[in-house]
Amino acid sequence: MRPTLLTATFLAAAALMPFAPAAGAADRRVEVVNASGRTMMEFYASNTNRSSWEEDILGNDVLPSGRSVVINIDDGSGACRFDVLAVLDGGRRVEQRNINVCEVSRHTVR
Repeated sequence: MRPTLLTATFLAAAALMPFAPAAGAADRRVEVVNASGRTMMEFYASNTNRSSWEEDILGNDVLPSGRSVVINIDDGSGACRFDVLAVLDGGRRVEQRNINVCEVSRHTVR
């Protein structure tokens, strides 16, 4: 179990992302809200054309229950549809398929 919390640096980097997407580009920033009652240990987002999960977006950080973070879910492919997986403290996995991150601005993990 990783003891660190989402660092101020990570949150500050997310806050510094530009608010207006480039012309013709879709905004793929999604606020991930942890409403699970458990600490989120890992979070993955892979475009629906992939057969495996990309790297853990949280890295060495965790997201406590009741907290949120803005994540730019953009893999450079131009895709808008992503599958997401949250791994909670204790090993519970919360998976959701086919989320349109170009239209959704908030994703809540329960």
